[in-house]
Formats: sequence, structure tokens, C-alpha cells
Amino acid sequence: MGIPHHQHDPASLSVAIVTVSDTRTAATDESGALAKRMTQAAGHRVSGVDIVPDEPEALRVLLDARLAEAGLDAILVNGGTGISRRDGTYEVVSGLLEKTLPGFGELFRALSYEEIGPGAMMSRAVGGLARGKVVFSMPGSTKAVRLALEKLILPELAHAAGEARKG
Repeated sequence: MGIPHHQHDPASLSVAIVTVSDTRTAATDESGALAKRMTQAAGHRVSGVDIVPDEPEALRVLLDARLAEAGLDAILVNGGTGISRRDGTYEVVSGLLEKTLPGFGELFRALSYEEIGPGAMMSRAVGGLARGKVVFSMPGSTKAVRLALEKLILPELAHAAGEARKG
């Protein structure tokens, strides 16, 4: 917390984790489990881990319910950010965002490019604010989740949530 703009950040947040997948179960959701471990290791509380099929309406209903939760600060979504016919996470999440953080997707793709090359352009990672809560959507691979959380989301999550609470 030696970064000056972090001095008034909340110490611990309540975070929901959502995995978008047609095939993962609680037993096989490695990306959701990784997100939970990393979020808790950063000192935050995980209010729940949900798995929802890659169906836009199912995801919208789940996110609406999570966004209505009192005391929830952030939602971390993984999966469904590609360009296949079934990938609808970007459309649902971006449709809920009132303020976007374009830098998140831009930086994620830049960092991802360093690891995987031009395939990084296929990611539609997106982040922003919805109903006063911070929402980040990232690809569903464990490598992508680790990269997004370690390099971008967790270092700034408390600051973003603190900013979202203002006025």
C-alpha cells in the first residue's frame, strides 16, 4: 500500500466470482477456484462462487442478482469473452456497465500479447462500474485469470471500489 493514491482504500472488500461455462462444475472450475484463492490471499472476502452456462439471459439474471446485493463491492467474471457463437459475456457485462474502464481491456490484451502473441486480440476482456460495484470480465483460462488478477485487478481493486463509493 505504498502507492499514495491507495492511502484511503478500503482494507477488505466483498467480492463475488462468476464463471461462465457450459462444461465446468464446482469440481472442475479451476479458474473460479484460482480467482477465489487469489482474491482471499489479497485480503478480500469471497461472498460466493457461481457457475453459469454461457447463455446471455442466465448470466444477466445472475449478475442482476449479484449487483443488487447490499455490501458487495466487486464481481469478477471469467469465461465467455471470446468470439465464438456461444461467447456472450462481453455483450452482457458491457451492457450493464455505466462507466467503463477501457484501460483494463487494453492493458490485459497488451500483457497477454507478451505471453501468447497475436491471439491476445481475440479476448474481449472488459471492466467498469455497474450500480456502484466494480465489475471485471476476463477470459476463462487459468493463465488469463492469473494474469488479469495478479497484474491488473488485485493491485487496483480496493482503490477502484473506494472510488466507486464516492458521491
